[in-house]
Amino acid sequence: MIKLSTGVMHRCVKPVGLAQDYAPCLTASLPSTRGSEPVSRIARSRCLMVWAVLCVMGITPAHATKEVKQASIDSLKLYAHSRIVSEIQYNCFNKLITKESNWRVEAINPNGNHFGLGQMRNTKYRNLDGYRMIDWSIRYIAHRYSGSSCKAFAHWQKHGWH
Repeated sequence: MIKLSTGVMHRCVKPVGLAQDYAPCLTASLPSTRGSEPVSRIARSRCLMVWAVLCVMGITPAHATKEVKQASIDSLKLYAHSRIVSEIQYNCFNKLITKESNWRVEAINPNGNHFGLGQMRNTKYRNLDGYRMIDWSIRYIAHRYSGSSCKAFAHWQKHGWH
């Protein structure tokens, strides 16, 4: 972790995990000149180098956080597309989730009783990660709309909810 002057903690590569967990990724492409050092120490130093390069390039932590969020949203969309093979059905699902939560896992409706990507009422749903929210939403659509995201989106367009 790197402690910035603002007191905000940032981790390298992923929001959770230790440097040694990512050592193969950080060390595989670059040959080490320090063959006797432990891989975790090399990974940590390379992680610091990445942050230094980002700072030199003028990418502030705020921009980095925005880029990480966009990467997270893209990852969620890719996961959803892997679960919904039909391009037409995926496009309807994408439109539905965009209208419901704009792909924000932490989204809550103004009344405070619907949560997450699919804006479901179940309190268990709000504690899930984005990938499990997608699975739950797909199962809900399969049950209520005979598996058709397009029927769910058409219902949303007509009534403002699904």
